[in-house]
Amino acid sequence: MRPAVLLLLLIPGLLGFGSSVVFIQQPHDLVVVAGQPVTLPCSITGYHGMVLWVKDGLALGVNRDMSGYPRYDVIGDHSKGEYHLLIQRTELTDDGSFECQAIQAATRSRPARLTVLVPPDDPVIIGAPVVSLRAGNSLNLTCHANNAKPAASIIWIRNGEVLNGAAYTKTLLRDGRRESTVSTLHISASNIETGQQITCRASNKAAPNGKEATVTIDIQHFPLVNLSVEPQPVLEGNLVKFHCAAKANPPVTHYRWAKGGSMITDATGDTYEVLVDHSFFTEPVSCEVTNALGNTNISRNVDVYFGPRLAAEPQSLQVDRGSDAVFSCAWIGNPSLTIVWMKRGHGVVLSNENTLTLKAVRQEDAGKYVCRAVVPRVGVGEKEVTLTVNGPPTISSTQTQQALYGEKGQIKCFIRSTPPPDRIAWSWKETVLESGTSGRYTVETVSTEDGVISTLTMSNIVPAD
Repeated sequence: MRPAVLLLLLIPGLLGFGSSVVFIQQPHDLVVVAGQPVTLPCSITGYHGMVLWVKDGLALGVNRDMSGYPRYDVIGDHSKGEYHLLIQRTELTDDGSFECQAIQAATRSRPARLTVLVPPDDPVIIGAPVVSLRAGNSLNLTCHANNAKPAASIIWIRNGEVLNGAAYTKTLLRDGRRESTVSTLHISASNIETGQQITCRASNKAAPNGKEATVTIDIQHFPLVNLSVEPQPVLEGNLVKFHCAAKANPPVTHYRWAKGGSMITDATGDTYEVLVDHSFFTEPVSCEVTNALGNTNISRNVDVYFGPRLAAEPQSLQVDRGSDAVFSCAWIGNPSLTIVWMKRGHGVVLSNENTLTLKAVRQEDAGKYVCRAVVPRVGVGEKEVTLTVNGPPTISSTQTQQALYGEKGQIKCFIRSTPPPDRIAWSWKETVLESGTSGRYTVETVSTEDGVISTLTMSNIVPAD
């Protein structure tokens, strides 16, 4: 069939058609979206021969014979010279130049360009529908709009506003007609909020309203933790509740409690209840919250009211006469405490500091000293120390002592000495007695906390005594 057609084209003037053959309708340039039908008009008056449709120089068929192209059909009233070309469900392969030819009249229509537009495939955002990133990181979104003719234009939209600054690349496909578009959008960390939705809209002449893909932003972060303590302040021995409130994305997977760095094994949830003592004032309670990204640790001390407790115990001193004596005494308590230094048996306050300094001590400074701490309305504590002063013995006794004639008589003397005396002796006339009995005389020596008491006992008192 096709060679015969070509032969007819070669001998157009031999069939006797006159100049009365006129194209009433000629195909004209058309634009159609792939999948839609299109009709290329062709009406010829004064001609009743064969009509040929040609695409890009290739014959499609004569008159109504389009058997090689099942989507093509020649329609219209041929008796009126109508040979319109109907294309059903246009495809990209239909894109080209068409002519309607009156073969035996050796005439043809003007060429008409049929442009087939192809909408882009549904856009695809890499990572959709949810893109997760760590807090503080910037975001890069990539959207593909493929297989479009002409190439798709892509815009990014958030909260109804177009986001500017995206980068674009276009790639021509192997068919030489369709193109794929890739758009990359960079958003700084300061301009992102979790839960935001960002839309990629791809459009071209075949899809002027565009096609959309949407992604939801999921910002992941370490646990954000707040540790509350109730009640505060609280007296030692009362119940306190710790509550560890955490916000985390991904969700919290584990709670861990510790006090002063030591784990609390019986607390596993977000709440810890305990009867507090003074140690909670100095040893903080910590709550560590963990999620898939890591953990956050926060700690709190408890404002526990408690009476004085020794932090540094004072030590008794033994010093030489004329030297300085320095006592140190440290207490802790809450609320703030007051320290008082006094000598036992005396009402004079010697110091309100942790340190008591006695300058150039004398032997009479020896004795008991008290460091007392007071926490108002909570409690009192005290600690006693001894000051011993090294020096020569001091002897004291009543100058005049009386006894009845013929009875027993006693003379007592008190010896204070640090270090203790090596020897104590009584002497009269030519007699010296340290201990025991000699005639009517007996010596007894007794050590006490404050010194030594030596007693001379005389029996059968006579005036000469």
